Amino acid sequence: MREKTERIVREWTDACDAEVSIAVLGGAWKPSILSLLGEHGVLRFGELSRLLLEPTARVLTRQLRELEDDGLITREVYRQVPPKVEYRLSDLGRGAGPLIDSLTRWGGEYAAHQRRMLAAPASVRDEERQAEPIAAGPVPR
Repeated sequence: MREKTERIVREWTDACDAEVSIAVLGGAWKPSILSLLGEHGVLRFGELSRLLLEPTARVLTRQLRELEDDGLITREVYRQVPPKVEYRLSDLGRGAGPLIDSLTRWGGEYAAHQRRMLAAPASVRDEERQAEPIAAGPVPR
């Protein structure tokens, strides 16, 4: 487990579980990496890089290391020339699949709503904002 994750789990005794999830899954490419590994089963670094539309090697390496350190993926190194490394979901990583699917679905709905709002005249956008409910009180921790 990464030091950051361990600190959150250890210190946030009354933690909001959603915040722990975000701490572990949050990152530039983590949800996409988990989704791709769930879809393909096993992928190598170059395959992940191409499927993700070429994130920098440094960023992808960091995200993979964090996912591995947090136990969501496994990394298998084959001692050969050239070296071969394969990534796959761990049991913990497979358990995150429904959450990633829900986030993907919600993100699509959110983006579609925002696109509609951007295409609408300003008067319609103002009416929509006024009709949105306002959350009462702070989010529990």
